[in-house]
Amino acid sequence: MTTATSPPPPDVPSKQLSRLLAVLGRIERLGNKLPHPFWLFGVLSVVLALVSWLLSATGASALNPATGKTMGVRSLVSGEGLRMMISDAVTNYATFPPLGTILVVMLGVAVADRSGLLPAMLRAAVARVPARWLTFTLAFTAMVAHVASDAAYVVLVPLGAMAFRAVGRSPMLGAVVAFVSVSAGYDASPLVTPTDAVLAGLTTAAAHTVDPSYVVNPLSNYFFSVASSVVLAIVVTVVTEKVIARRVAAMPEEPEPDDAPEAAGTEAGGLTLRPEERSGLRNAGVALLAYAALVVVAMAPPSSPLRGEGGSIVESPVLTGIAVVLAVAFLIVGAVYGRTVGTVRTGRDIPDQMAQGLREMAPILVLFFAISQFLAYFKWTGVGEVLAIRGAGLLKSAGITGPVAFLGVLLVCTVINLLVTSGSAQWALVSPVFVPMFMLLDIPPEVTQAVYRIADSCTNAATPMSAYFVMTLGVVQRYRRSAGIGTLLSLTLPLCLVMLAAWTLLFYAWWALGIPLGPGVPVR
Repeated sequence: MTTATSPPPPDVPSKQLSRLLAVLGRIERLGNKLPHPFWLFGVLSVVLALVSWLLSATGASALNPATGKTMGVRSLVSGEGLRMMISDAVTNYATFPPLGTILVVMLGVAVADRSGLLPAMLRAAVARVPARWLTFTLAFTAMVAHVASDAAYVVLVPLGAMAFRAVGRSPMLGAVVAFVSVSAGYDASPLVTPTDAVLAGLTTAAAHTVDPSYVVNPLSNYFFSVASSVVLAIVVTVVTEKVIARRVAAMPEEPEPDDAPEAAGTEAGGLTLRPEERSGLRNAGVALLAYAALVVVAMAPPSSPLRGEGGSIVESPVLTGIAVVLAVAFLIVGAVYGRTVGTVRTGRDIPDQMAQGLREMAPILVLFFAISQFLAYFKWTGVGEVLAIRGAGLLKSAGITGPVAFLGVLLVCTVINLLVTSGSAQWALVSPVFVPMFMLLDIPPEVTQAVYRIADSCTNAATPMSAYFVMTLGVVQRYRRSAGIGTLLSLTLPLCLVMLAAWTLLFYAWWALGIPLGPGVPVR
């Protein structure tokens, strides 16, 4: 059997491809020299100590226009700095804004995942879809799948390959569509995801440099995220059908490996849902509707305790405590599904599944320790505030407005994202500078965070530094052994670039029209 799947590496690459691969090779070699993000933030803390010592010694300061106070730089290389680093280490970690939020959300997500609900939902979304709608359905399903965080890659990439193969199309094309949609659209979703909670926590921490009372909630970019997920799914569909599919079809045929997975293979349980799984999804859907209706009814009375001051919905405990609301929702639907299919048999199974999910969070919790210390040092020294005030002053004196400054953030973060593929790590690195700087230019933190979402996502699928890039290459090679990094890059790069351009244009249109980014969050 032969299929037109993916290209073998050409004997004589074109000049353009040779240059691209040479640049990517240099990026890969440079990226491989970087330490683990945990140690990276350790190195940055040492650099910060030296910078704070130098700036303090030279008397660096800035006038904070928000408070009217002159801010100086405190040196970490001092007795006071040493005492702070030792005595506040536990507090820095325990009060780190994203820590509690992500742990609470993941308690519920773990039950939904371990019970089998999330994988079943993803499979149901692409099963029995007409061939002409398969690309869009897979792309939009990937946007929904962001609620499962990195689990979306593991389930959806092989599933996409199987779905395309089942309708007689290239399985490699299906894997690419799934991978790019999950990866390059990672910060867009019609649902509230754990990433929203992490970004909101880091943005809040950065905003406290200027306003200690400022809070960014996980719904702050929700309207923009929903619209982005639809637009990006359409972009992936159009570029895939008009460009990528034609390129794949024109590639030389290669015999499919004998051990290539069958269309109804075992990954993610195959495409076909068992009767009990369909019943489980139906019951989980009913449970979710009942839960949502209960919340709405409880919030309906103007005097409801679930409303904020003056009966406000925007400032209600439901929105400010959205992490708890989401965790309970995931827990309920996961438990109902698990009870139906047999993955949850007793009450003991639920806390066991929670524990299993939290064990998978261990690498993030370790990274959060390093990030929390660095951010605490950054805030204590005042380096971020002085840089933000000076930077904002330079931008104002140069007449640089918001739209132009946004391009600077996009450019810087897009380049960094090629090497630092962890979205939380990168935002922890740049938010202490960009968020306060833009606040001093009267640009809300939520807007800066929305710009970062674009830069943090689009190049994810175009860097070999991503572990899931390598994973996707492995899936592709199941169907075409000769596929290599250049093969996958040649298919993902056009999608990434067009998604970057389209998403950026969407943001500028959003900004120009003044549409709220989320509930009660004006764009300016």
